[in-house]
Amino acid sequence: MKVALLALILLLPSEFRLAVPGYEFAFPRDHGSHPAYRTEWWYYTGHLRTESGRRYGFELTFFRVGLVPQQEVAEEQGPPMSSTSRPPMSRWDLQSVYPAHFAITDVAAKDFRFYEKLNRGSVFTAGAAEGKLEVFNEAWKATTNPDGTWRLVAKEGKDSIDLTLRAVKPPAVHGQNGVSVKAQGIGFASHYYSMTRMEASGMVNGQKATGQAWMDHEFGSAALRESQQGWDWFSLQLDNDSELMLYIIRRTDGTPDETSSGSLITSDGSVIHLRRDQMRITPLKQWKSPKSGATYPMGWRVELPAFKVALRVRPLLEAQELVTHGSTQVTYWEGACDVSGSFGGSPVRGDGYVEMTGYDKAFRSP
Repeated sequence: MKVALLALILLLPSEFRLAVPGYEFAFPRDHGSHPAYRTEWWYYTGHLRTESGRRYGFELTFFRVGLVPQQEVAEEQGPPMSSTSRPPMSRWDLQSVYPAHFAITDVAAKDFRFYEKLNRGSVFTAGAAEGKLEVFNEAWKATTNPDGTWRLVAKEGKDSIDLTLRAVKPPAVHGQNGVSVKAQGIGFASHYYSMTRMEASGMVNGQKATGQAWMDHEFGSAALRESQQGWDWFSLQLDNDSELMLYIIRRTDGTPDETSSGSLITSDGSVIHLRRDQMRITPLKQWKSPKSGATYPMGWRVELPAFKVALRVRPLLEAQELVTHGSTQVTYWEGACDVSGSFGGSPVRGDGYVEMTGYDKAFRSP
C-alpha cells in the first residue's frame, strides 16, 4: 500500500480501468507501466552497510498519475470515441505526470534527508516503459540490466545511490484473486505485488555497500473512501528468510478498516494471505513532528498469533518524515527500522520499513 499519488488525481470522467478480481500477473511484463490505470508506483526501500560499517536506509520511489487514458485503452473498455471528441494522441501530449521521491537515512549521523521531483511525461523528463522495468525521472532511474538484474540510480544534494538488485525470490502477489482490497465497493482496490528480498550491491554516497532491498509495485484507479483517514504499512525482512507485508487502513474514527490485510512470505517464496483479524499491531510510543505538527506512532509490537509470530519494530530514527510540497503535496512518514522477536518459537531479527499517512490530515484527493 503506497503513498502520495492519490493526492494528484484530477476529477476527470473516469475512463481508466478499475482493479477488479481476476487479474493474472505475468512477469517481466507487469514490472512495466500500466497506462490503462490512473495511478501507479514503483517503490524501493532498503538497508545498506558500507565496507567501513556505516549504515544507511534508502527510499527511491517513482510515481505515475494518468491524466487522460490512452485512446486505444479507452476504446477497449467501451464505445470508441469519435475523432471530433478526442483527436489522436501523440507522444508529446500530456497523458501522465511523474512525481518521484528519494530519501536517505544516515544512521551514524542521525540524519534524514529527502528530495523530490515532479515532471510531465516525455522522452526527456520522465516516463515508464510497458512490458519491462524501465522507469526514469530526469537522472533518477530504475532499469533492467541485460542479465535480468535491476539497476537503481539517484543523485541529489549530498546523497547518491547506484545499486544493482538481484531478486532472491519470485514476485509475491498480495490480496486474493488478483486484487488487494482497500475499501468496500467495486474497484476500491489495486493490483499489487512485491519483490520482498533482493540482494543489493553498489555505491551509496561514494562508498561501496551491500545490503537488501524491497520493491512494491502497485497500480489501480481508486482513492480512499470518505470514511478512511490513512494507513500504516509495514515491510519486514527476517533472518529466517521469511518476510511480512502488512497494512492497516485507519478509519476517521481511529479504528482499523476491515479491509486491512497482509501477506506472509515463507522461506520458499510461498505467499499466505493474512486477514485483518489475524494481525495485531500495537503502537508503543509517539513522536510529534516539529515540521508538520503531526503526531505519529513510533515503535510497534506486531503479532500473528496463528503463526506464533511476535515482533518488535523499532525506528532507527524518529525524524524520517517527508513533507512533499514540491511534488505530491502529501506529508508522510517513511522510515528504516530494526526488527527483533520470535517466529514459531525461535528468535529472529531483521530489517524493515514503515510508512504512515493521514496523521497531519485525512488523506484525500482534491
